[in-house]
Amino acid sequence: MGKVTGFLEYDRQEQKYQLAGERVRHFREFTLPLDDNDLKKQAGRCMDCGIPFCHGPTGCPVHNQIPDWNDLVWQNDWEEAARNLHTTNNFPEFTGRICPAPCEEACTLNLENQPVTIKTIEQAIADKAWEMGFVKPEPAGFSTGKRVAVIGSGPAGMAAAQQLARAGHEVHVFERQAKPGGLLRYGIPDFKMEKYHIDRRVKQMEAEGVIFHCGVNIGVDKSFASLHNEFDAVLFAGGAEDPRNPNLPGQDLKGVHYAMPYLTQSNQRVGGEAVTIDSILAAGKHVVVIGGGDTASDCVGTAFRQGALSVTQLDIRPKPPEREDKLTVWPYWPTKMRTSSSQAEGAEREFQAATLGIVGKKGQATGVQCARVDEKRQPIPGTEFILKADLVFIAIGFAGSVKEGLLEESGVAMDRRGNVVADDRSYRTSSEKVFVAGDMRRGQSLVVWAIREGRQAARSIDTFLMGESTLPV
Repeated sequence: MGKVTGFLEYDRQEQKYQLAGERVRHFREFTLPLDDNDLKKQAGRCMDCGIPFCHGPTGCPVHNQIPDWNDLVWQNDWEEAARNLHTTNNFPEFTGRICPAPCEEACTLNLENQPVTIKTIEQAIADKAWEMGFVKPEPAGFSTGKRVAVIGSGPAGMAAAQQLARAGHEVHVFERQAKPGGLLRYGIPDFKMEKYHIDRRVKQMEAEGVIFHCGVNIGVDKSFASLHNEFDAVLFAGGAEDPRNPNLPGQDLKGVHYAMPYLTQSNQRVGGEAVTIDSILAAGKHVVVIGGGDTASDCVGTAFRQGALSVTQLDIRPKPPEREDKLTVWPYWPTKMRTSSSQAEGAEREFQAATLGIVGKKGQATGVQCARVDEKRQPIPGTEFILKADLVFIAIGFAGSVKEGLLEESGVAMDRRGNVVADDRSYRTSSEKVFVAGDMRRGQSLVVWAIREGRQAARSIDTFLMGESTLPV
């Protein structure tokens, strides 16, 4: 496992960022990678811990063999490290950039608050694999004669499509947007992951036989029935995009928007695409973001880059402790104070703050009315206050998948949370030869979970079509 005494000899070293004043001037990635020597030392910190929780169910959903590729980096065997990493993760350059790294929270060295820099090493292996030409198309070399339709080209759809193509099936991916990528392209800002990472994976997949159909919204532009008749199996991988509605007074005022349309059009603008909805820009405005999650944080960083005068983020939860109690939480994901790179760019954060409504004049939002809450998240009388706001973003999560169109036409069973019903072994829906994976099945979640579900659904589809499968579990 790397260097046996490495964790004693080398301190944890993370990637650094460009200064906030510099990075808010552009939408490019701003991490400063470690050099190979430092990466080797960080990989060498991986200890012989006996039970590596980092790649168990508490650490890595795709079960990356983290100690193995840490050891290979320590030995300077980047090619074998890349091969090992790709056996469990189709797109490690995605997760190496945007995964919150539950593996590091589960690391044994995190008991001393010094976990191995797993995410940094994963990104480095993936980037090195592309740089050195280790990533190549892997076409099946044979055809099963079976045709599979994948609806949605986010991480779940892309992972499933690649696996199915490598199993010899003819795979068609249908994407309603102008380019493939789903949430990866249109939800996650370029400053977290530039889109050439997606483009080169799409080229690799096309060389493996995957056919992408962009600008096609199944259930709107093409009926589900016709698609169902044309293919031997269909996979739903459209994500959970229906925003949770807080039903706030004043929510219909001008200047109040859900988060995803704002992020989508910003990404379209940065990517040189035509903006498909009314323009929303934060330049010269006081911005309030309602919500404390990743989507809210992405709105914060985007607003700063557009020239917002101020950005305030509201979180109904109490301010968490700086550090968790390891003995009661580890190796699970802990609740503790976390500051994203976007928040560190100058955002004001209000904790234990409920949003009571939006106030305005002449139809335009001018402020957000708030109050402090008790332990039951109920407003405390007498604690009301108003935050100045010209632009308000609602980022409080999602209520499942959009029902209109595909889901209504298909008639698949839905649960109370608005997700398509299917278990996490067969991924089969209530409709014949229809499968589902990713956020459309489990609700809003991490990209790494979407990749896992896409891979597993691909195996289930392969088994359904052929009677057995050699794809990994």
